[in-house]
Amino acid sequence: MSFTTEQYPGVVEARPESTRGFTLNHSMMRIKDPERSLAFYTGVLGMRVLRRLDFAELNFSLYFLDCPTEGQSTPPSDVGERTVWTFSQRGLLELTHNWGSENDPAVSFHDGNSEPQGFGHICISVPDLDAAERWFDDNGVEFIKRPDQGKLTDVAFIRDPDGYWIEVVEPARLNNLGR
Repeated sequence: MSFTTEQYPGVVEARPESTRGFTLNHSMMRIKDPERSLAFYTGVLGMRVLRRLDFAELNFSLYFLDCPTEGQSTPPSDVGERTVWTFSQRGLLELTHNWGSENDPAVSFHDGNSEPQGFGHICISVPDLDAAERWFDDNGVEFIKRPDQGKLTDVAFIRDPDGYWIEVVEPARLNNLGR
C-alpha cells in the first residue's frame, strides 16, 4: 500500500476532491531593508529573485525568491508570464518591504521564537552541513545553534538580517530523526 499521510487525531486521511491541485506556493516574511535582506538571501543562501511586485498606492514591494535546482523549469522572460509562473511554483519565499521602514529606527519584526511565540522559522536543505557551516562563518552569519550543539544534533539555526530564524539541515543526516 502506498503512503498517503501519517494519521493523528484531526487528520483527514482522504484528500477532499475539491482540494486537488492546491499547492503551497510561498511563505511571507516582512523585511526592514530590502538591499540588506536581498544581499543575504541571494549572496549567502544562493536564492534568486523571481519577481518583484511594487504596489505604489499601498507603499510596499514584494520580492519572490526561490532556491534554483537542477532540472527546474526556466522562468519566462516576459514579466507577465513570469508572474503567472511564479505563482504556480512550490516553496517560494516572499519578502515584503513596507516602504520607508529601512529609515525608521522604531521598525523591527518579531522573530516568533521569543515570547509570545508564534511563527518559528523557515528551513533550507543543504547537501553538506559542515561545508554550509564554514560558508556561513566565512560570511559572518550569526548562529543561533550550531549542528553540534544541544540535544538535537545535525541541525543548525542561523539568523537573517531581520532576526528571523532559518533552520539548516542536510537531509542525509536525518534518517534517524524522530525514531
